[in-house]
Parts: sequence; C-alpha cells; structure tokens
Amino acid sequence: MSQNPWEQQNQQNFPAQGEHPANQNYPQGDYLYSQQNQGAFYGQPQPEQPAPKRKGTGALVLTTAVIAALVGGGVGAGVTALADQNPAPSSTVSGTTIVNNTDSVNEITAAAEKATPSVATIGVNGSAASGSGSGIILDSDGHILTNTHVVTMDGQTNNASIEVQMSDGTVRKADVVGTDPTSDLAVIKMDTAGLNITPATLGDSSKLNVGDVSVAIGAPLGLQNTVTDGIISSLSRTIEVASSEVPNDSEQSDNSLGSQDSPFEFQMPDQQGQSPSGTRNTVSLNVIQTDAAVNPGNSGGALVNSKGEVIGVNVAIASADSSGASSEAGNIGLGFAIPINYAQRIAQDLIDNGEASHGLLGATVSTSPANDDQSQTFGDGALIQEISNGGAADEAGIRRGDVITEFNGKKIAEAGQLTAAVRETEPGTEVTVKLNRNGSMEEKQVTIGDSANSSN
Repeated sequence: MSQNPWEQQNQQNFPAQGEHPANQNYPQGDYLYSQQNQGAFYGQPQPEQPAPKRKGTGALVLTTAVIAALVGGGVGAGVTALADQNPAPSSTVSGTTIVNNTDSVNEITAAAEKATPSVATIGVNGSAASGSGSGIILDSDGHILTNTHVVTMDGQTNNASIEVQMSDGTVRKADVVGTDPTSDLAVIKMDTAGLNITPATLGDSSKLNVGDVSVAIGAPLGLQNTVTDGIISSLSRTIEVASSEVPNDSEQSDNSLGSQDSPFEFQMPDQQGQSPSGTRNTVSLNVIQTDAAVNPGNSGGALVNSKGEVIGVNVAIASADSSGASSEAGNIGLGFAIPINYAQRIAQDLIDNGEASHGLLGATVSTSPANDDQSQTFGDGALIQEISNGGAADEAGIRRGDVITEFNGKKIAEAGQLTAAVRETEPGTEVTVKLNRNGSMEEKQVTIGDSANSSN
C-alpha cells in the first residue's frame, strides 16, 4: 500500500455501482475530451475516414442537456468529451497567473494563483489520433488525477503515448497507473526528477453550498492555464456518459442501462448520430453542476473553490442541441465535475492497487413513474425489477416491486440516481435505504456488496 498523498479529508460516501436501471429520464453527458478534425455535435468530433493522424480533444455533450465530458476541447466538436482532440497550438507561456495590478486582485485571482501550478495539460497520442486534456497534480511523486476518457482517447486505445506539460511549460513523459471507466477517473505518473512540484490542495466537496464560488482551471482547446469562474449551480445532479473503457478489455464495467426513454442522447466524439446503447455501455455519475465556462480540453482539470482548493474534477458539459446537427462545441453554462471526495478515494485505490472498488446492490432497477405511475416525464423512485440471490439487496430484505426513494440520505427519483449512488459507495459500507412497499414506507439497513464479486 502506498501512503495517501493527500491530507486527510472529510470524505462523503457516494453510492457505488452494480445496478442496471431501465427506462431512465436523466441527462446524458459528453466527455470534454477533444480530438482533431472532429466535425462534431455537442463537441463530438466526427471520425475522419481513415485519416491522417488527427489531433483532437473529444468533447462529450449533454444535447438539449446532453452532458459532454471535459477532457478536451476539439475545434468543431459539438459538445463532446472535454478532452481536446483538435487542440489549438499550445501557448508556451512561462508562469501561471498574470497579475498586473495588485490593488485590484480579487478572490478569483487568488484562487487561480494558488491552484494553477497544480494543474497540468495532458497530451495523448495514439497510432491514428491524438488529443489533449487536463490533470490535477496529487503529490510530489508525480501522480496526476485525470479522466479515463482522456488517457484512452474516449475508449479508442489503452496504450497511447502520454506527455504532461506543467503550468510553467516544462514537459515530461507519463505512464498510466490505473484507469476506472466506472467513475471515468484515471491516475497517471510522470517523472519528477529536477522538477519543483506543487501538489494540489484538496477541499471537502461534502461542505459545498449551491451559490458558492467555483473556478475552473485547465486547457480548453489546448489553451493552457485558462481560468474561468462561476458558481455551484447544483449539488444533486446525476448525468449519464458513455463508458470510456477500451472495447474487448477482459473486464467490463457493470453499467448497462437497459432501454432508455431519456430525451438526452450521449455520444462520443467519434460517434455522431449513433445511439450510445448500441455502441458501448454507459455510466451514471453524481456530479457538481457549475456555470463556470468549461469546454473540450478541460476534462480532468480542476474545479476549485474561492480558497483555491480542489472540489471537483471537470468531466462533462451539456449541449443545447440533441439533433447532432451542430458542429460547434462550447460552453452554455452547464458544466459538470466529479466531487473530489469521491475522486480522492478512487485515485487512492488506483495508486495502491491499480484498480478501483465500487459498491454493488445486486438488483436490476428502472424508474418508477411519478403521479401514481401516470407520469411520462418524472419519476418518484427506483423500482426493483430483479434481485440477485445472496446479493446485498437480497440479504437486506429488499424485494422485487419495492420502490427505493432514498439511499444513504440521498433522495432517489430515478434509476440512474440510485445506480450512481451505489457505485460511489465503498464496498462493505452499511447504508440506510428507504423504500415504498405496496404503499407503506419502510427502512432497510443494507451492507453494500463489491462489484468485483459478480455473485453479488
């Protein structure tokens, strides 16, 4: 076990994984990873027909609310992953935050000055494509937290060449320590010999309030050390993004969502016009919503508070158009970040073990329609469709037909919310589940299983 590179934080238990929700009505998101020459909707670049090596930062989008991952910022990529697969020429600026007038420095400037040295630009090169994203420096050993969709180029490769550019312009090679498609988080490590490393200061995402200042730092469209600000818009948002797991891997994440009635459609930068359910799995994420401008290339970068403490890992943005017709990617005030308390746990798992742990409920769920099952738009809980024998739900006395309305203190209105909550929960954690059984409200104590054990 390696030593925890961060100071102890008050961590919130986000539910973990293991459900297969069907018929969900919740936003789907696109990665902020951007790739070159992507004619994409919602920042989603279109694939070039066997094309020359293309540079890009895929950007996943939330069309009509499609959420795009913030890994990169590709030019011409609709709202796709925040990874930039078509990065603009990097501006080689030595230094970080520029302050010309110390008399007018505000809290945003102060936060940026503190956090920018801890945010790096990540360049990823595969055999047929290249892209860029951002990352957060965790420790003096050179561990950097980013998104899985950045290092796999939205699931295109698991052996890309990776380079890291520090905020002062220094460039180093980096290797993948571990990836976790279920959370869309990854850790890479660079050679730190001769470098003056400034690890990020991590905040506590469980103490955030709606309306708090939020500052996004990263390299949108390859523009290093870019700082934008806004507020925390929501703390109870669940989005759905395409899995960035490379196809044909020996292990597949348990994140099938079944049929979907959502008005949103999530597409990868290279999958314009294709349904995610027909091409790759999707994952549900509980996220922080912000109106700070985030664009392709911001994926994996930091969302910080007014003190310059990292409170989230930028992962997706939303798009205003789900038709796939738009070829322009960009911010519309709907950005999403993975809470740092959850990201910190996953990162430590990856550093220690090379893989991350996720919770498992052992049940298949769908959204229970609100208004006495009459609503076609809104849900009022997660309906249990099937129970796995001997799984966590079975052992706790949860039965088929029960409707879960609260999980570990979090209100549940849709199947995706439960899925994200369970996945975020560390295996072995005991949680309280509130459910409706034939019109009567009941509480169950559930010891969450481990997704690594398929029998659960």
